[in-house]
Amino acid sequence: MSRQSVWATKVMALIKGGNSTAAIAQIKVAPSVKDLQDLRKQMAAGNLLKTHPNVDAASSDMIVALSAPRLHRAP
Repeated sequence: MSRQSVWATKVMALIKGGNSTAAIAQIKVAPSVKDLQDLRKQMAAGNLLKTHPNVDAASSDMIVALSAPRLHRAP
């Protein structure tokens, strides 16, 4: 049983509040792939992936970027 990411919950609040620009800025400095995946799960549960295609694209792109071994972020 895993806990939901606090980061993902905070970014979801930005998205629900209509501030997708700030959400994308946060996505670009995401702490880990797991946090991004948690965010995408929360967005899918709230049917927000279709209504915010720019956030959807940014999160997908960052998952790919952070998954590359040469581009991972140090803890």
